[in-house]
Amino acid sequence: MANIKSAKKRVLVNKTKAERNKSIKSAVKTSIRKVEAAIEAKDKEAASAALLNAISTIDKAASKGVYHKNTAARKVSRLSKAVNALA
Repeated sequence: MANIKSAKKRVLVNKTKAERNKSIKSAVKTSIRKVEAAIEAKDKEAASAALLNAISTIDKAASKGVYHKNTAARKVSRLSKAVNALA
């Protein structure tokens, strides 16, 4: 454990930020799983609805700095491509 006051604060702040990031990443993963489940079920409407929610969640995560913008764009692109492949 740190002895210096500023170092103790950094430990606390980093822990708080890590918990926030973990929560946001978990929400992104859940929304992606919902899209993938709809794709597996070949339900185009449900997949499209889940995709809109997933895009929103991913974009929020990118704007908060949890994901790099290119990572977010890649995730959105892959999900969109999979949903559009449903006929």
